[in-house]
Amino acid sequence: MTTNRKNELIAQLVSILSELIETNDSEQVAEVSSSAVEMLTIKECTEAVKGLSEHTVRKLIAQGKLPYLRAGDGQRGKMLVNKADLLDYFSRQTADK
Repeated sequence: MTTNRKNELIAQLVSILSELIETNDSEQVAEVSSSAVEMLTIKECTEAVKGLSEHTVRKLIAQGKLPYLRAGDGQRGKMLVNKADLLDYFSRQTADK
């Protein structure tokens, strides 16, 4: 890719970003904030779902029934669960019964 082509692409990106910044549409801002991902620690999972124990959350993660991320280095990092995944799992469980 030539230098001129790179500069053209950069100019186009700057133009697009400038337009996005100038657009002050509150609906777009609300849409972005509502799609934000909320991650919970295992303890916060127990607070989000009453009657749920930390042991049960760890067991669901170990069984692969509940997806998670590990924040931090190695096995010592915190296990984080997407709140939407947690609530979805339990809503599916109650719907199956």
